[in-house]
Amino acid sequence: MRVNEEIRVREARVIDSNGQQLGIIPVREGMRIAADQGLDLVEVAPQAKPPVCRIMDYGKYKYQQSKRERDARKKQRVINVKEVKMRPRIEEHDFQVKVRNARRFLNDGDKVKVTLMFRGREITHAALGRDLCMKFYKELENLAAMEKVPKVEGRNMIMVLVPKSQEQVKGD
Repeated sequence: MRVNEEIRVREARVIDSNGQQLGIIPVREGMRIAADQGLDLVEVAPQAKPPVCRIMDYGKYKYQQSKRERDARKKQRVINVKEVKMRPRIEEHDFQVKVRNARRFLNDGDKVKVTLMFRGREITHAALGRDLCMKFYKELENLAAMEKVPKVEGRNMIMVLVPKSQEQVKGD
């Protein structure tokens, strides 16, 4: 943003500190009005015809902008992908432990990558692996949505679950 002497146009549409339009006036006149009020003339819309300038406290404006950006960064959440690995012949208790871990990951807002590892000739029974993945999904259906359906990739079957938003969970 250009401020005071940095503004390169002759005339601009000037808006005072209260939001009232002063009309299209020479930039020098706008800077004089701003200086009388102890404020700055700031070019807010340089692409407009004529450009729009506003009379404001530029230091305060920059501070407010940086504060807004900091708040926006605080609200951003990095989504991690947590992996749960298991075998096709997993025992029921071990299966429930994996489900419990996945539930915790989903509640924390992370994605869950379910990897079913096949050994030897187990890969010939991919349907059993798919059934196990679907059973895993059914256990977490109220918390998760399936982003990637179970699919064989090499010797593994991979499925990705994402947390449902809070509104979706309440709607169920």
